[in-house]
Amino acid sequence: FLEMNTRLQVEHPVTELVTGIDIVQWQLRIAAGEKLPFRQEEIVPHGWAIECRITSEDASNNFLPSTGRIRHLHLPSGPGVRWDGGVESGSEIGLYYDPMLAKLIVWGADREQAVTRMRRALVDLIIQGVETSRDFHIRVMDDDE
Repeated sequence: FLEMNTRLQVEHPVTELVTGIDIVQWQLRIAAGEKLPFRQEEIVPHGWAIECRITSEDASNNFLPSTGRIRHLHLPSGPGVRWDGGVESGSEIGLYYDPMLAKLIVWGADREQAVTRMRRALVDLIIQGVETSRDFHIRVMDDDE
């Protein structure tokens, strides 16, 4: 564990992709009285997963919040690409809420494939109307370290 909370961690999609276990589904099933059909030691991670939090922040201006209306949104897709978001074209992005628009998560068989998929997904992502962290994440994916 990175930490112990009684809530679902924002990073849970990374764990889901490398284990193949839908954590949200199992939380609901356990709450309904079901027992887990597996034990911790039976869970073996496979591959690599990367999550980028797409925020309405201007990375080139000290990550200042960016507000406005999303005029156009094009979501990435493809093998190993997952988008967990609650915005769409026309969504109004205000100043008084968490700036996270969505989480973009990718899975790859190895680190190189995961980085390649994330970079492609970030390039394919189009959000017009507010500044976002997208270009910052592209620069991170391009960094060899």
